[in-house]
Amino acid sequence: MKAWLAGLAGLPLLAMAAEPAPAAGAVATPAAPALGAGSGMAAQLGQTALGLFAVVVVILALAWLLRRVQQVSPRGGQVIELLGSRALGPRDRLVLVQVGQEQILLGLSPGRITPLHVLEHPVDTPRPGEAAAPEFAQRLMELLGKDHKDRK
Repeated sequence: MKAWLAGLAGLPLLAMAAEPAPAAGAVATPAAPALGAGSGMAAQLGQTALGLFAVVVVILALAWLLRRVQQVSPRGGQVIELLGSRALGPRDRLVLVQVGQEQILLGLSPGRITPLHVLEHPVDTPRPGEAAAPEFAQRLMELLGKDHKDRK
């Protein structure tokens, strides 16, 4: 992979080497550089486009690889899990953390973390895949259905 990238990096140098250098005492005619400049410009533009394309492909490949690696080790296997938090002020928060089977209420302030309470009965929290409040959606549909019936 590194050799391939090094080869792409050397493409502009190959293009420069392919153009003949004028001899030390030779006088260039005005017509000759004009013909060669157009094809040289197109070649350089093509190489630049190819280089940019290669960079974009490498970035996309790395992004794909990163997503695949993150899927292999999901976050659900962590020992410490943040269940919820509530802001008390601009810099103070309450945080509910689960460590193993224990839930702990922590107070966070600048430079200090204080355990406030260890809960004897764990608080039931919805899992990320579950709906947070299905009864809310059901109640909303009832209200919307009621509004439609009243309008008729």
